[in-house]
Amino acid sequence: MAKRRFCSFSNLRIREVVPVYFTMLAVFMILLVASLQGPSRQQKSSFPYQVPLDPQGSLQLYWNVSYSEKVVYFRILIKDLKFGLIFGMSDRGDFEDADMAVLWTNELGSFFGDAWSDQKGQLHMDSQQDYELLNAQQSQEGLYLLFRRPFATCDPKDYLIEDGTVHLIYALLEKPFSTLSSIDVSAIKNRGLQRVQLLKPDLPIPRLPADVLNMEVRAPQVLIPAKETTYWCHITELPKDFTKHHIVMYEPVITKGHEAIVHHIEVFQCASNYYTIPRYDGPCDSKMKPQSLNSCRHVLAAWAMGAKAFYYPEESGLAFGGPDSSRYLRLEVHYHNPLELKGLRDSSGIRLYYTSTLRRYDAGIMEVGLVYSPVMAIPPGQKDFLLTGYCTDKCTDRALPSNGIRIFASQLHTHLAGRGVSTILVREGKEAEVVNADGHYSPHFQEIRMLKKAVHVLPGDVMVTSCSYNTEDRKNITVGGFSITDEMCVNYVHYYPRTDLELCKSMVDPGYLQKYFHMVNRFNSDDVSTSPNTTVTKQFQEVPWNSFSAGVLKSLYSFAPISMHCNRSSAVRFPGEWEKQPLPQINEKLPSPPATCPAMDPAKSKGPTLVRLLQ
Repeated sequence: MAKRRFCSFSNLRIREVVPVYFTMLAVFMILLVASLQGPSRQQKSSFPYQVPLDPQGSLQLYWNVSYSEKVVYFRILIKDLKFGLIFGMSDRGDFEDADMAVLWTNELGSFFGDAWSDQKGQLHMDSQQDYELLNAQQSQEGLYLLFRRPFATCDPKDYLIEDGTVHLIYALLEKPFSTLSSIDVSAIKNRGLQRVQLLKPDLPIPRLPADVLNMEVRAPQVLIPAKETTYWCHITELPKDFTKHHIVMYEPVITKGHEAIVHHIEVFQCASNYYTIPRYDGPCDSKMKPQSLNSCRHVLAAWAMGAKAFYYPEESGLAFGGPDSSRYLRLEVHYHNPLELKGLRDSSGIRLYYTSTLRRYDAGIMEVGLVYSPVMAIPPGQKDFLLTGYCTDKCTDRALPSNGIRIFASQLHTHLAGRGVSTILVREGKEAEVVNADGHYSPHFQEIRMLKKAVHVLPGDVMVTSCSYNTEDRKNITVGGFSITDEMCVNYVHYYPRTDLELCKSMVDPGYLQKYFHMVNRFNSDDVSTSPNTTVTKQFQEVPWNSFSAGVLKSLYSFAPISMHCNRSSAVRFPGEWEKQPLPQINEKLPSPPATCPAMDPAKSKGPTLVRLLQ
């Protein structure tokens, strides 16, 4: 196919031949002119973001974002093209109810078209062609496809590209198809999904200081297990007498050839109250892992596929080293090896750039959201169960400086049931702005994300963090806690100047939860133990879960008083009354952003585009 010309249509009729011919001619002339002129100014002939789509790395996606046009430019390298490609987006990475760009071939040639799939996975040509093909060019590496897509199209069949995680889907066609509708997506073997943040913020790159140094925290030639998912932990340590420095930037270091397997990497600093941390190099979930590794939770760096280097604002840096800082670091590498490849040795990690010339502000990391407690729980069989945690006005008024803090980055976090996370800033009872939100959140794609603009948080402000969960595949209760089968709802906000406030989270008042268990017993013959010696987890496990018991629990979380954890770095609460606190009152919600759709080009409703390869 690589050297074949493409010129065919689906469902040809005689009366359509003439207008189709002229449409083909017009498309060819556009492509010819584009090939002579090169990429347009808007394309910038530069694609700063790249990610492999498939585990073999045979499909490479490059992209750029034009905020002025509200358009994403895509460039895909297909190294071994046979009879076509499906590329698209869907809510959770499914091939059903998906928005797709399809390149397919029949006995006469090939076409590029905007399509969608229904709930059964059946493909349909979209009446509004919003994936716009710009170029198709053969090279020594393979076929390059260049196309673009607006963020929003106002086409109900199209995916809305917005901030947060985007689930990309791909499939390689192994045989020709006479029409687009004849493609059976369920029968395609070479297909999959990749998660990225498409709408990267367009921020200037801060200058690095002249005396910047770097160190690499890397896996020590790990033999990647031949299984789909592995979290590998490695303990390393800073040099003795390592004085206080500021981290000003970090970037990934990926072993060559493993770009499609190394899914994400994090570096944590261990708690300073542990004088020593045992050396460990092995799976993070191993029973042989020393218990003290659980104290290594202070995030220094986090990277995920598709992310570029992370820079701190020029006026701040993340402090590490010095007498009050642990020398021990924990590296965590997530290997995604769905092909279960064997014999791969990996030394991927993070390169930290740091300076001894301290900047004006220490950057800090604060946890907002829910306390890791079993009192916050998700019943089984729930499609969209919401839990909300608060950083209250009382806490921010007590702990923040008079000029407030500026949040410049954020890392949202749940465990496996999480589907959406958001943190909203509330001022004087009104939602003021979104700190960070991801409506398509995946626990398998977590990275520290720079905010498009810093969020200024003042004393007396409230931060409301909400998480939605799906437990339709679970038969038992899911409680809050540290285990991967438990749940969390946290936003690690990165800010400056650093304060002593490290944790600003809430949970439902335990006394009100006991009232819930007593009420359940009134309707279910005392099935739930209310003995003070019975754990909350055990009580939840005894609840007969149905729409009533789940609905009442959801209602309880929406009105019951909360217990606030307004904690210093030492884990001691700030002075004050923190139990049985009323929920913050929110009287005014943020308005929904208006839908801005590009002007409709009548040519976009003409159907698929003729593809002609340019050598």
